[in-house]
Amino acid sequence: MPDSSQLIIGADLSGQPIAQAMRLANRHGLVAGATGTGKTVTLQRLAEMFSDAGVAVFAADIKGDLCGLGAAGNPQGKIAERIAGMPWLNHKPQAYPVTLWDIHGQSGHPLRTTLSEMGPLLIGSLLELTDSQQSALYAAFKVADREGLLLLDLKDLKALLNHLKDNPELLGDDAALMTTGSSQALLRRLSTLEQQGADALFGEPALQLEDILQPASDGRGRIHLLDASRLVHEAPKVYATFLLWLLAELFEQLPERGDADKPLLALFFDEAHLLFAGTPKALQERLEQVVRLIRSKGVGVYFVTQSPGDLPDDVLAQLGLRIQHGLRAFTAKEQKSLRAVADGFRPNPQFDALAVLTELGIGEALVGTLQEKGTPEVVQRVLVAPPQSRIGPLSEAERAGLIASSPLQGRYDKPIDRESAYEVLMGRKGLEPQAEEAPGKPAAEEPSFTEKAGEFLGTAAGQALKSAMRQAANQLGRQLVRGLMGSLLGGSKRR
Repeated sequence: MPDSSQLIIGADLSGQPIAQAMRLANRHGLVAGATGTGKTVTLQRLAEMFSDAGVAVFAADIKGDLCGLGAAGNPQGKIAERIAGMPWLNHKPQAYPVTLWDIHGQSGHPLRTTLSEMGPLLIGSLLELTDSQQSALYAAFKVADREGLLLLDLKDLKALLNHLKDNPELLGDDAALMTTGSSQALLRRLSTLEQQGADALFGEPALQLEDILQPASDGRGRIHLLDASRLVHEAPKVYATFLLWLLAELFEQLPERGDADKPLLALFFDEAHLLFAGTPKALQERLEQVVRLIRSKGVGVYFVTQSPGDLPDDVLAQLGLRIQHGLRAFTAKEQKSLRAVADGFRPNPQFDALAVLTELGIGEALVGTLQEKGTPEVVQRVLVAPPQSRIGPLSEAERAGLIASSPLQGRYDKPIDRESAYEVLMGRKGLEPQAEEAPGKPAAEEPSFTEKAGEFLGTAAGQALKSAMRQAANQLGRQLVRGLMGSLLGGSKRR
């Protein structure tokens, strides 16, 4: 296994390894290039090196083939030739510890959060609200906080909005914000979100960050893959909003780590342009702020996109490792963009980066790393090292096997619908809440009392209890953090 203190990208044209110190991996990074130039394989290679170093990984599997990390590779042809040209690589085909996630719970563990945790700013972005509608949503969250109403899923928010429509006096000084038009528009947009299947994202048991950070039994970092092959096309806003929420949660919950020999977690945001497309200015400014500050929490953020121009300049300026695959330039605008990409590297007197960008073959890249002191190294033309896992997707049977053997099996699979705003408000009207049936599962063998005591917190009910306890314990700390950050993402109080 390669030296885990180094993030080895590949070899230059003389065969020498090109690497960056793992301790600098929290300085974030970029993997860019046109379609078909090898970005996914590069991402796979980076994920493996982080895992080998004991660093947890969370990545979106956009095309459905990144899950090949869960199976050993079988290098042949040109891939085998490239491996043979890198004798120092110590390449060993192997599978990596992978956990599969899917918001709809079909091709991985269900992935959920709650409306209260996401907060009105992110939800407003998800619903693409106008300023007046956003103000109405903030007013609704304010009432929920004051009245002690938990907003866990979409039916909770719909019940609250209907309740405020019938009882506008509850809004107090904010009554003018919740007009009939704003209320109806919010309800319509929530219904549209449900029709897109986005309601599956909201509920409990909600994702616990400690489950992402838990290492595999052999000490390697566990690689968590979100199946976004359908989501990114059918509901791109849901995809982007979840990733923004995850970034904000990590920033708020993780303690300061200072300088460390490696990151705690590496986040890969594929189709990164979706994070910024149509994003309200206030949210984009706060996202840029989080990206700048989260590295002190031990989190490295890696954006994967076609062109660096897809990202705001303030974000680009914070990216240390840059891996640029080939680009094509046919129009004057594309040629101008190409020049800007080349100018983003520290020049290498041995070649013209602008000319090389259009010559790069599949699996080749211009790579800009950081020196030991954190300053940019000169750009290098690099042959990216092949991954040790499979290049290509898993079969349905292999995916099912990974899910069945997952250490999180049974923890998130069955939804829990505890008493929240919907049940409370229905009770005030004297109506019985309509129960939502969860998919049934065969009963397992009854465990002993000792096993129950030891495993309770690993169950769905235990997760809900842990979530409630954690939310209560962190409430004051989160309020302080949100105050210091200017109410970072506008989230409601946790309970």
